[in-house]
Amino acid sequence: MKTIVCKTEQETEALGRRLVRALPVPSFVALYGDLGAGKTALVRGMGAETGTLEVRSPTFTIVHEYETSPRLIHFDAYRLGDAEELFGIGFEEYLAQDAILVLEWAERVPEALPNERLEIFLSGSGDEPRTLEFHPIGAQYESVVGAL
Repeated sequence: MKTIVCKTEQETEALGRRLVRALPVPSFVALYGDLGAGKTALVRGMGAETGTLEVRSPTFTIVHEYETSPRLIHFDAYRLGDAEELFGIGFEEYLAQDAILVLEWAERVPEALPNERLEIFLSGSGDEPRTLEFHPIGAQYESVVGAL
């Protein structure tokens, strides 16, 4: 486990940039945290590093796919009732793609998460600093956390 504190939204985005550079492709990142904890800011940084400035929370559409390099696929489980809804949009096919997959609100669909993944727990809100705890599950993710 590794803990990183970001004092500003820009620092959270910069951490997202560093994270995406450290991730192998394919990868799966599960994000946990309350509203306003910085999940989308982290993904915005990941998107900026891969080549898109269009990242926004896919709360109403569940998934946004970005044709970037590497490809970034961004899920939001906030409005889902259960994992079956996620599987209903083809989640298993997404898992098989050569891309970086990021899932916000992973705590809502724990049974859908792949066995190996990087879990990031974000806390803080408003003008408070954000604390990000990185929990690697699988050897490839241990090296990612070590590189941050």
